[in-house]
Amino acid sequence: MKFLWDSALGLLVVTGGLLGLTLPFGKLATNAGVPAMVWAFVISLGAGGVLLLSLLLRGQHIRLSAHKLRYFFITAAVSYAVPNLLMFSTIPHLGAGYTGIMFTLSPVITLVFSILLGVRRPNMLGEYEALGLTLPDDHLTRYGYAQEWFDIVRALWSRTEAFDWDGTWFKLKNVLGDPRPGSRLPILNAAGSEEGRKFAVRNADFLFTPAIDLTRSRDEIAALKEQGAAAGRNVDVLTFAHVVCRPTEKEAKNYLEHFGRANADWAAVDNLVRLQFAHAQSFPHDLLALIRDRMAAGHGGFPLTGTPEQVADGITALHEAGFRGSTLSFVDYAEEFPYFRDTVLPILEARGVRLAPKAVQSAA
Repeated sequence: MKFLWDSALGLLVVTGGLLGLTLPFGKLATNAGVPAMVWAFVISLGAGGVLLLSLLLRGQHIRLSAHKLRYFFITAAVSYAVPNLLMFSTIPHLGAGYTGIMFTLSPVITLVFSILLGVRRPNMLGEYEALGLTLPDDHLTRYGYAQEWFDIVRALWSRTEAFDWDGTWFKLKNVLGDPRPGSRLPILNAAGSEEGRKFAVRNADFLFTPAIDLTRSRDEIAALKEQGAAAGRNVDVLTFAHVVCRPTEKEAKNYLEHFGRANADWAAVDNLVRLQFAHAQSFPHDLLALIRDRMAAGHGGFPLTGTPEQVADGITALHEAGFRGSTLSFVDYAEEFPYFRDTVLPILEARGVRLAPKAVQSAA
């Protein structure tokens, strides 16, 4: 039963059933002489009241601001209150059944029209179409496209006169970059595949790659350094991590269990994993189960969970594996980072893993 309730099918059945009941109740209200605007107000207020009660029962609260109030008002009006008003105004003229059919079919009709008009084809990589691009199917071709693009960018940064470009992917006429960077910019490249690493060695100062297994990472970083040295370049490696830092290990693990497992949107996680594996080779396939858990907790980042000392141990392990640095993510950055800053950073500074701010200023 719990699986059905948490599944997409369960959500579809329950939501569809409740939405379906809205129309007969609306018809009863209209026949009883209740104006459509009043009934729409009752429905909207009732929905908001249920959500507010659920929020309060969980011990949560909303920090109101002018920005949030404006967002709530516009979103509620456009997505809920006005559509309900139109729907309940239509019922006396068309009937609850026909109105219900049109209400539920409207997204399908919109999709059909968008396909017929060529506005957008449904696929898993619509963001490329939004930019008018078609992503090449094979990995080697994609990096060939990226290499030519980056060659053009470097030319725009360095050339002082307009130039033409007649490449495989780009045809440019009389282009000039202005203003140009005043100094050399550091280049970061996110890749985990062999072709991606070759691209990084040729072009990047930092390779951004996941830290799944630190033993494996240590070997990969050493190999990357060797490739860079053979090409006469020094390439450092960065990674990404998610932090759950609490005074006790139990508190940290309980919170990770709460948001990263018990309340994870596993359908969304599986879709994200499919997207990563469909068009990227950033993650080792033999670690898929581990990756799935980490995707739910922090988009595949290295887990730093526990007390300040344990979190510092994790960062130290990344440093010892050869990573030059890492991004850090939190569930609630504004609430959680101050504790991390005050407890973890001093430990890292004492270990020499991180330079104290005064030392950084002196070095500059």
